[in-house]
Amino acid sequence: MKWYERADEGRPGVVSSRVRLARNWDEYVFPAKLSERDSEEMLHRLEFGLKDISGFDGRRYEYCYLKEVDELQRKALWERRVFNSTIAARKAPTGLYLSEEEDTGILLNGSDHIRLQVVSTGFHLDELWKCVDQLDDYVNERFSYAFDDKYGYLTAFPTNVGTGMRASVILHLPTLCQGKKFSGLVAEMGRFGAIVKGVYGEGDENYGALYEVSNQRTLGLSEKEIIDLVSKVAIQLAAQEQQVRNLSLEKHRLEREDEAYKSYGILKYARRLTRKDAMMLLSQIMLGISTGVLRTESPFQVYRLMLGIQPANLQKRSDRPLGKAEIDRARADYLRAELPVVL
Repeated sequence: MKWYERADEGRPGVVSSRVRLARNWDEYVFPAKLSERDSEEMLHRLEFGLKDISGFDGRRYEYCYLKEVDELQRKALWERRVFNSTIAARKAPTGLYLSEEEDTGILLNGSDHIRLQVVSTGFHLDELWKCVDQLDDYVNERFSYAFDDKYGYLTAFPTNVGTGMRASVILHLPTLCQGKKFSGLVAEMGRFGAIVKGVYGEGDENYGALYEVSNQRTLGLSEKEIIDLVSKVAIQLAAQEQQVRNLSLEKHRLEREDEAYKSYGILKYARRLTRKDAMMLLSQIMLGISTGVLRTESPFQVYRLMLGIQPANLQKRSDRPLGKAEIDRARADYLRAELPVVL
């Protein structure tokens, strides 16, 4: 199973957690300054040095040279958050070690020489930090990092200097984000050193009501302080979302049940769905399952459907190129087949 297929009901409203580390090999200049020849040389050395990575944690890893990966597959990996849009469009030599579950990745010669990423469903920042710290030690034993006693790890972007760490949590805030004070609440989180932004856009354009909480600073804070900061903000927002959900259920239970079951009915029987409509309906399903309004035969991860309906991932399931109208039809077909059974 891929990591996003696993259900985690530990903390309502929390979708996933991720920890990333940016590192650079002290034998080379930053990727943006590397010549094509030096990029290829460094990439081959990194690939060879990490070829036994599967023996480190017992996972199965696949290596791919992104220049040999077609554009559609790169976009699909971006949609599944394996890397960002910049890497998906990158033309320079770039490599990727990715675990079979897609929960652990080592990107080579991206924005930095080495980027380590671990991700999971649910709220597990502490566990992820331990995992990526061990992976970091494994890599550092083979490649000496660019490090300064005063500034810490040196990175291509000044915003990553220091620990080089980005910790993040994706939250589902469909009730809280509708409140008039939500934008002020998000701005207030910035005072604590956290960034809260929509995963699929800002404001009313963030269909699906998914929000990512991450740290603003990497310099002047320890790794533990960053984990604690992001955890504190994520827990606070999730708790406020839960309060508003409980109040809404208490006062308007019939309306909430109606919204959830109508959304399920449309997804179950629609023959064509835009990405916007599908995301909004899936958000209602996720909310309904989380609050107990909708009960499924077994724990179910709605987030995997949100990833599965993205254009490139839908196109990957087809044996021929699809036009926009055909993508909308394929999205409806996919959801009818993959929706859980509601009791």
